[in-house]
Amino acid sequence: MVTHHKLDLNGKTLEYTATVAQMPIKDASGETEAHICYFAYTLDHAEAAKRPLTFCFNGGPGSASIWVHMGCMGPRKSVLMDDGNMPPPPFQLVDNPSTWLDQTDLVFIDPVGTGYSRAKSADVARRMNGVAGDIRSVGEFIRMYLTRNDRWVSPIFIAGESYGTFRAAGLAGNLVEQGVAVNGVILISTILNYGTARGGMFNNTPYALLLPTFAADAWYHKRLAPELQKDLKATLKEVEAWAMTDFLEALNKGDSLSEGDRKAIVAKAARYTGLSEEYVDNSNLRVDVQRFTRELLRNKKQTVGRLDGRLTGPSGLNAGESSEYDPSGTLTRPPFQVAFMQYIRNELNFKTDTNYYVSGGIAPWDWGTENGFVDTTAALRDAFTKNPHMKVLVCAGYYDLATPYFASKIQLDQFPAYASPGRVKLVVYPGGHMFYSRDASRQAFRADVQEMMRDE
Repeated sequence: MVTHHKLDLNGKTLEYTATVAQMPIKDASGETEAHICYFAYTLDHAEAAKRPLTFCFNGGPGSASIWVHMGCMGPRKSVLMDDGNMPPPPFQLVDNPSTWLDQTDLVFIDPVGTGYSRAKSADVARRMNGVAGDIRSVGEFIRMYLTRNDRWVSPIFIAGESYGTFRAAGLAGNLVEQGVAVNGVILISTILNYGTARGGMFNNTPYALLLPTFAADAWYHKRLAPELQKDLKATLKEVEAWAMTDFLEALNKGDSLSEGDRKAIVAKAARYTGLSEEYVDNSNLRVDVQRFTRELLRNKKQTVGRLDGRLTGPSGLNAGESSEYDPSGTLTRPPFQVAFMQYIRNELNFKTDTNYYVSGGIAPWDWGTENGFVDTTAALRDAFTKNPHMKVLVCAGYYDLATPYFASKIQLDQFPAYASPGRVKLVVYPGGHMFYSRDASRQAFRADVQEMMRDE
């Protein structure tokens, strides 16, 4: 379905074409195995050969692209409150003053099993619903789109959020092997190595990487000591330094840590997280996300959001060590989904009774490993090595417990041998997993993307 639209942006009128379509994904013999639904926006009266083209998607795995589409980059957006909270219904749809459309054409991809995208059989779905199959199918979509729309010579960018950053890193490596050298990769709320997120008895690093975000969330809810509440950035710099030195060393010592040293570490960890010393001690210094979101505001009978620690919800059952739900998930989905369904039917004129899977429509995910942590860092490094012009913009939110900003920094610290500082940039914005739900953060993000593309 093709429709034509206008958008007033910063004193200029953008005329653009919106396309909603299904791309066939074929096997080596030419047999169609699946269809991937996409939403494309192309600026009218522009020279396609010089016009940047950005492929955009979310993560999950198993999430459709609705979040970046309707919350960040697209020409129209759903409306949230500035702290990311749910506004009173009925929910609104408005022009997006921070759309990227004046800088780049946009293609929003719903991978197989999400949105309206479907595999032709359960066997194909199982093959595509996994780390390797997902990268191959989305890579094939990009190849097909470039071919069918004569965009092979356009500057190409990839923008992924959450698990979508994991996919984007893998795609950068996959595409360069097919002769497609992308100009830039934009990673939003990043995770490239799952070893940074899954703590355990012999993997203590994730607990240290979480500590600065615990501090940020505690700061937001005014749970820190007065001297730590004065300046968030100064507090986080202090916490970061301690987390990767004294704290991580204490975790690695385990039960060999002396009683006096343990007491000092417990006291400081409690000071930086807003939790009680007793709770930190009983958690054996290893407070995970579930415990933190339940405990921080337990005295108020509230649960803190995992995706956005600014958001809270009532804890009806104010006991136990895990949250009953994530308020930062339940408060954001209705405004997005209602606005999106109204938009595609009435403005994009795409009408179907097929269920749009915002999330959860996939078969069990094949992580491709049983004993190790999945990782696409090597694929991204490989793309850097083989494509000396590729740039990466890494973006994070201070209050995001799902993909902590400090973990992104530590992962990027492993890149100096492959990329100069000019090729890799990390920016942390006020906000959560979807930091762009905050107007000022979304505008700042747009400016950083403009700078990246303008340098091409």
